[in-house]
Amino acid sequence: MAAPTISFIIGVIGNIVCMLVFLSPITTFKTIVKKKSTGNFKGIPYICTLLSTSLWTYYGLLKPDGMLIVTVNGAGAILQAIYVTLFIIYAPKDSKITHLKLVGILNVGFCGAVLLITLLATHGSLRLTIVGSICAGVTLGMYGAPLGAMKNVIATKSVEYMPFMLTFFLFLNGGVWCVYSVLVKDFFLGVPSVIGFVLGSVQ
Repeated sequence: MAAPTISFIIGVIGNIVCMLVFLSPITTFKTIVKKKSTGNFKGIPYICTLLSTSLWTYYGLLKPDGMLIVTVNGAGAILQAIYVTLFIIYAPKDSKITHLKLVGILNVGFCGAVLLITLLATHGSLRLTIVGSICAGVTLGMYGAPLGAMKNVIATKSVEYMPFMLTFFLFLNGGVWCVYSVLVKDFFLGVPSVIGFVLGSVQ
C-alpha cells in the first residue's frame, strides 16, 4: 500500500515540475511578441515538445492508471501548440515555411500515423509497447533539442538564446520522473528520464 501512495505523490510532484517546464518559455514568448520577431530563438524544441506531449497523452490513455501522464501532457500539448503558433507567426518568412513543414511532418503526419497504425493494426500490450517505445524515442529528442542552442552559446559566449529556465526544469523534470518510473516499474518513462536528467546536467 505504501508504494502506490509514494508513487502517486511523486507523480503529482512530477506533474507540477512538468508544468513548470511547459510554462518556462512564457518569458521567451513575451520577448518574441514584444519585439514581433523570433530573433535567434529556435522553434524546434517547441515542435519536438508538442509531438512528445501529444504522444505521451495517447500513451497515458492506453496505460492502466495512466491519468497522471494524461493530465500533465494534455495541458502541455495545449501550451506547446500555442508556443508553436506564436513562433510561426513572428518568424521570418524562410523560417516560417521551414517550421510549418516541420509541424506538418512531425505533429500532423508522424503523430497521426502513429495513432492510425496502432489503433488499426495493434491491440493490448503490443499497442502499449509500440507507443511507449516511440514516446521514449521522441522524448530523447525533446530533451536534446536545447543542445542546438549551445552552438550559439559557444559562438557568442552569451547564454541569451539558451533559455535557462527551460533547461533547468527539463533537468529537474528528468530527475523526478526517473524516481516515478522506478516506483511504477515503467521502462518507457524511465529510459528517457535518465538520459534527460544527464543531458539537463550537461546543458
